[in-house]
Amino acid sequence: MIIEQHISELRAELLACNDPAECRQIEAELELAQAELILAMAEQDGSIDAEPPF
Repeated sequence: MIIEQHISELRAELLACNDPAECRQIEAELELAQAELILAMAEQDGSIDAEPPF
């Protein structure tokens, strides 16, 4: 999956990061990517409905 690859790349970047500001940015991107993966997985297994209620 593309998002899983993106998460792996962000983790690698975070490990190599030396600049605190850049590290915070990478951490934020990583959190967002992980949340997107959780949402996608929940949509696939049917535990949530992504359609609006109206």
